[in-house]
Amino acid sequence: MLQKIAFIGLGNMGHPMCTHLARNGFSVSGYDISPEALSRLKQIGGTPCTSIAEAVRDADYVISMVPTGRHVREVYEGSEGVLKHARPGAMLIDCSTVDIESARAVNAAAVAANFEMVDAPVSGAQPAAIAGRLIFMIGGTEEGYNRAIPPLKAMGHTFVHIGPAGCGQAMKICNNMMTGMSMVAISEVLTLAERLGLDHQTVYDVVTKGSGNCWALQAYCPVPGPVPTSPSSNDYAPGFSAEMMLKDMRLSQQAAASSSAATPLAGAATAFYQMLVAGGHANRDFSIVYKLISGRLSSETLKKEVT
Repeated sequence: MLQKIAFIGLGNMGHPMCTHLARNGFSVSGYDISPEALSRLKQIGGTPCTSIAEAVRDADYVISMVPTGRHVREVYEGSEGVLKHARPGAMLIDCSTVDIESARAVNAAAVAANFEMVDAPVSGAQPAAIAGRLIFMIGGTEEGYNRAIPPLKAMGHTFVHIGPAGCGQAMKICNNMMTGMSMVAISEVLTLAERLGLDHQTVYDVVTKGSGNCWALQAYCPVPGPVPTSPSSNDYAPGFSAEMMLKDMRLSQQAAASSSAATPLAGAATAFYQMLVAGGHANRDFSIVYKLISGRLSSETLKKEVT
């Protein structure tokens, strides 16, 4: 018998995740506020639904991938939400990246409604979602972790039980804080290297084999050319938007403030993403921070205004 998945949130990450679920023999129903997203689900053999209630009614698993803690709470706790309409015994998996407090509050509401739930945010961004190579950081009970693994295996390759509810989000916040800072750092390095007369490919070839290597350079290089699959080689079309990175960096600063942790470098990086979003680049990939740091973004904007 096919296991049924209800997937809530069919955007840049949710759509490729659904694609892998369908390819691996799951029956996928989904809901999104975007008609285009629902149409794409139908194209891969999924069943688009007109409401969350309709999507989750007969599901064995409910998986969500939505933008913020407010959205997660509405998806699960709202009048048309998962907790009121999912069948008894359904396993709930939230893959969104949200604040720890929201994750724990929704988990507590799920437990009170006799559901097992885990927070399972992901790492790898859209390229890993497309390749089915996501890393899942899972918070919840041991039983919840074990029950969540079958559909997660269709979408990823690494699954780590971090700890109790909310710990998956804590790990994801720390991971994305590093990613956001790394992209700013490598953008500064590439800018300096260029002004010292070095070409980008040479810098990439050397640094990726040296002590300065990092994911932001090796897999997601912010200059066009060295990594043909990176957003920078596609005019910074978003794999992970600047707006979403700003959200995650703000989550890191919120968590740092609540735990009295000093994070001055992350604070400075957050300001760069704030400038990107304020400058009208919210929907471009976060790696476009390189253009801001190198001075290209202001020149590009000025050129467009003149023409």
